[in-house]
Amino acid sequence: MAVPAALPLVVMGIVLVVDAATGAHYNLLPVYAAGPAIAAARGPVRLVPAMGIVAMTICVAVAASSGRLGYARMYVALIAILYVTLAASYAAWVRVRAERRLVDVQEVANALEDGLFVPVPSTIGPVRLAASYVSASRATRVGGDLYKAVACSRGVRVVIADVQGKGLGTVRCAAVVLAAFREAAPDAVELTEVARRIETALDRSTDGERFVTGLLAQVSDAGHLVVLNQGHPAPLLVTTDGRAELIEPMVSIPPFGLTALAGADPQQEGVTRSTLHPGDRILFYTDGLSEARDGTGRFYPVAERAGSLLTEGCLETALRRLRADVAAFTGSAPNDDSALLLLEFGPGNPAGVTPGAR
Repeated sequence: MAVPAALPLVVMGIVLVVDAATGAHYNLLPVYAAGPAIAAARGPVRLVPAMGIVAMTICVAVAASSGRLGYARMYVALIAILYVTLAASYAAWVRVRAERRLVDVQEVANALEDGLFVPVPSTIGPVRLAASYVSASRATRVGGDLYKAVACSRGVRVVIADVQGKGLGTVRCAAVVLAAFREAAPDAVELTEVARRIETALDRSTDGERFVTGLLAQVSDAGHLVVLNQGHPAPLLVTTDGRAELIEPMVSIPPFGLTALAGADPQQEGVTRSTLHPGDRILFYTDGLSEARDGTGRFYPVAERAGSLLTEGCLETALRRLRADVAAFTGSAPNDDSALLLLEFGPGNPAGVTPGAR
């Protein structure tokens, strides 16, 4: 017997037992309408009238066996069961239509998410990569946080960003940023040119009411690191000698979508340069990590706690350790989307040797 049909039958069976135990005085005949009413919550629409017929059959049989056949109370009970069955059938029809629409919307959302957020390759040029994404929404796998890494003539370029706001407009804005980065990053001469093209795409393709905190990074084959930070949490550099430090921008510049407020070409001022050594790792993240709070409201201390968790083992294992530590720190489920992208500079790192000592 199918599970959707079992529950209303069990309920009507319980009513039957109680009715037999209490006798005709209590007149429980209308209560058999619970069967079709419960059937409306589960299973196909046709299950409801089927349970209504069963309920009316039981009602007549019980009335006949207890000497109530032909009494007004039996007809009242049958009318009540019929009314509940009709109402429940309509409710089931509405529910099934809503469920089908939800399935269609979810399939479209999944297709959109799969197209937008393709998993990063494990290796691109001079770096190895691993990523982790946690959505605070139960209905979707992704939200306004995004990341992407592509090969370019100068090595590899990375974007990580967080779109302000929630809802479908946020996902659409994230799609604009990703599309602009994919188109510009492989061929643009400078990282600032990639930033300007993202800014232009946002101006052309969005309503202008959202801004995007974002960070662009470039790693060359020789380990030269260029970071352009536009209002985004600073990435964490973990060196092979165990040192962990945030790569803070020399000058703070506004997020994408607000760059015009800072005057002409502010991206040039937000560039930070450094050099990576083989085995050095960089954690790029969104504020779902840095603004995770414990029970007292204290923010997760990225520089203090994440560095030691990212120095050993493969990149995927390091990210799992970090996720577990954040969960232990907050003691609750995440209340904001969180994207993590861990990069390790590879050339010169001997096979089988994990970071730990230089």
